[in-house]
Amino acid sequence: MKSPLTANRRAFLRGTGALCAVPWLAPALSDFTPGASAAAPATAPASTDATRQLRADLAARQHAVNARDRAEWAQLRSLADWERFVAPRIAALRRSLGSFPTPPEKLPVHVTRTISGAGFRIENLVYESRPGVFVTANLYLPAPPSAAAPASIAAPAKLPALVIIHSHHNAKTQSELQDMGMTWARAGCAVLVPDQAGYGERRDHPPGARQDYRFRYYNALQLHTLGDSLMGWMVWDTSRGLDALLQRANIDREKIILLGSVAGGGDPAAVVGALDRRFTCVAPFNFGGPQPETRFPLPDDAAATFDYLGGGSWESTRNLLRSGSDGFLPWVIVASLAPRRLIYGHEFSWDRERDPVWRRLEQVFAWHGVPENLAFTHGHGRLSGRPPEASHCNNIGVPHRQRIHAALEKWFGIRATEYSQPLPAADLLCFTPELRERLRPRPAHEIYSELGAARVAALRAKLAPLPPPAQRALLQTEWAKLLGNVTPSKPTAVGPAPAWVKPADLENPGTSRAERVVLEVEPGLAVPLLLLLPAGTRAPLVIALAQHGHAKFLSDRKVALTELLARGIAVCLPEVRGTGASSPEGSREMRSEATSLSATELMLGGTLLGARLRDLRSVLAHLRTRADVNTARVALWGDSFAPVNPPGFTEPLIGEGRSPHASEPLGGLLALFGALFEDDVRAVVARGIFPGFQSLLRAPFCHAPHDAIIPGALTAGDLLDLAAALAPRPVHLESLVDGRNLALTATAARTAFASVTASSPGAAATWQITEPTPDRALAAWLAQALK
Repeated sequence: MKSPLTANRRAFLRGTGALCAVPWLAPALSDFTPGASAAAPATAPASTDATRQLRADLAARQHAVNARDRAEWAQLRSLADWERFVAPRIAALRRSLGSFPTPPEKLPVHVTRTISGAGFRIENLVYESRPGVFVTANLYLPAPPSAAAPASIAAPAKLPALVIIHSHHNAKTQSELQDMGMTWARAGCAVLVPDQAGYGERRDHPPGARQDYRFRYYNALQLHTLGDSLMGWMVWDTSRGLDALLQRANIDREKIILLGSVAGGGDPAAVVGALDRRFTCVAPFNFGGPQPETRFPLPDDAAATFDYLGGGSWESTRNLLRSGSDGFLPWVIVASLAPRRLIYGHEFSWDRERDPVWRRLEQVFAWHGVPENLAFTHGHGRLSGRPPEASHCNNIGVPHRQRIHAALEKWFGIRATEYSQPLPAADLLCFTPELRERLRPRPAHEIYSELGAARVAALRAKLAPLPPPAQRALLQTEWAKLLGNVTPSKPTAVGPAPAWVKPADLENPGTSRAERVVLEVEPGLAVPLLLLLPAGTRAPLVIALAQHGHAKFLSDRKVALTELLARGIAVCLPEVRGTGASSPEGSREMRSEATSLSATELMLGGTLLGARLRDLRSVLAHLRTRADVNTARVALWGDSFAPVNPPGFTEPLIGEGRSPHASEPLGGLLALFGALFEDDVRAVVARGIFPGFQSLLRAPFCHAPHDAIIPGALTAGDLLDLAAALAPRPVHLESLVDGRNLALTATAARTAFASVTASSPGAAATWQITEPTPDRALAAWLAQALK
């Protein structure tokens, strides 16, 4: 079996076809692979083996989290042990969600319409959950006694209350949600069904099949950027919905029930329940234990092999930031609901006998002395099946509600009979034209942008009185908190062996040579380098970085590379993890493997950008050991080869037309952050970046890859502040793009930098923002900067 490093090296060598685009390097190709032609066909895509390293590294760390969790669970013997275990984890969960405003003393609630039904009535509500954020909701109530239909049950003096969080499939008007609202209202309950952020009347995007999924993803990216989270905002909105209920005198505070639907409703329900203990019963679906995608039945050794942590995906509420590193795994969140009442829900068939999470839940409730407070519900069939053989539903279906009814009757005396007479969605709309005109609700991204600006301003207020060295130190501290571990390793060169590099055979008409090196930057993780070296020793050095890797530099920037070598400047082209040959195959869009890997890294407490910065710094550490380059004269050149979206571009609906192009700012971000953390970097070139993370908040669309997002970025200032802190080192910025990946003119980009220019005129004098620069002119600028 090939070692991972050998596999990576072979992938790197297979991926060098673009070298042929540089004529003076072509004769060397066959010499880099002894006994084989470099043109030999690969048996697998060039990225396969190299990508496996990144995937394997994340999997090993996930495995370590699960192993630690099993070991820690095995040590628990009592309720006191459990409480010591769970308390810091739920505190960490709360911190991970971002910042929250102060709850209002009295929540503003507007009732815009009342609809009478057979044994129930519906109030269409709008409540303000935070300044400028309005939540639309339907409140189902028992009919007044004088108007109650014979089928209804007389309402008690105090009403049990239910709050239902809908799935990511539909907004509040979906028929199952209406059925539940009417059914429990007829049973004498108050039932609140709000629109979640970005759904129903809270949409800021064009309607269309599955469009809400896309904007759930975009909202999550934008909220991460400003230092919050989609989960945090959903938690806040839900708790404020409970405030709206409790402002009514006839709500029974001992009977407050929270239901979380399948597919994205159970996750926030569990988290809300963990953080808001006013809920006395919680029923989260598909969260904490086996998922619809999990093997069924479970293996006999599930307790030792079950993936308690899970992995990342586009759905941020399922893979919570820092959940692995800080120990608040999904099952911990669900178990923290004890000793309150819990209904453990599964959409399809459930292997109760082998489910290790169920066993843990039973133990926790036993420690609390209330095993009777634990119940379950489940459907039938598998995710791959079709109705009626499988109990697919949009929110919570009738088969799932049967056991919920039994539990609520046992615990709270709620006796419900299913009722289904759904109304047209238009009847359940909450905003009237008059109320909309009075409240003037704004698009969510405008509110995000204001919050982001305030957080940037707070950091700038800390920077303002400091001298430049202290400003850089503060920025290093703040960004390191967000990026994760950025401390470089002491890499080991593992190949190619010296015999593979034959300078005498290069037949270069100029006196230049190429060399490949593979560095083991961490156990099992390799970073390949292509070094282009002029004759002589101690050459100044340019390190060039991009998501697409060295091949695109060699094909698209060969004039600049040739010019640099002619000027006696060496060029290093590293492929940090997940780039170039090790980039995951396929797109880098919402549902891509690249997104899943990035989201998993966030669960583990890091960022892929931070890990790639660590790789870059490790490459620099290796280069400092070489006699043929002068790392006291080094520049970082970050580039992007991603196409931009055309002027006047309109985003198509999902499945209609080509997907929008996403920006690829990695190279420029690494160049800027590399210079922040490495004082001996003399100059920076950044192409194809956005002018700041705040630019991602200026539209409802966010066409940037998941791994370019740094959670909390705007709490550490922005790229403008970072560029200013590099002074007096020169910074060259060009081909900037906005959050929709539309090209910015140099004038527009300069406007984005205006606030920093005004406050730091000396620093501003060291950077330049230009239209795209010809390759020779860029090489000349770098050469001048390295003198």
